[in-house]
Amino acid sequence: MTIKEAQEVVDKWINSTGVRYFNELTNTAMLMEEVGEVARIMARQYGEQSFKKSDKEVNLGDEMADVLFVLICLANQTGIDLTDALEKNLEKKSIRDADRHKNNEKLK
Repeated sequence: MTIKEAQEVVDKWINSTGVRYFNELTNTAMLMEEVGEVARIMARQYGEQSFKKSDKEVNLGDEMADVLFVLICLANQTGIDLTDALEKNLEKKSIRDADRHKNNEKLK
């Protein structure tokens, strides 16, 4: 699935199953909540925190998909073409960081 297709699929799902989009502020709060859930798993799986019994069934991929879903909702609501935005962002980074990381002693 392309990013464009994902935006179309999410829009179709929202307007049928989801009834309508939550407002942008609600979706921003939901995005922060979902990112927090990813952070919680990362801290336990790759960091020093341990899992609680209630955390045993967590699925990192599913939580990342939740982040992506809400981000796509926000893009759809605000008229952002994520394919175009990502392409422009990568171009900006490629120009700005052309030598930055290659010359970073911390990365060698």
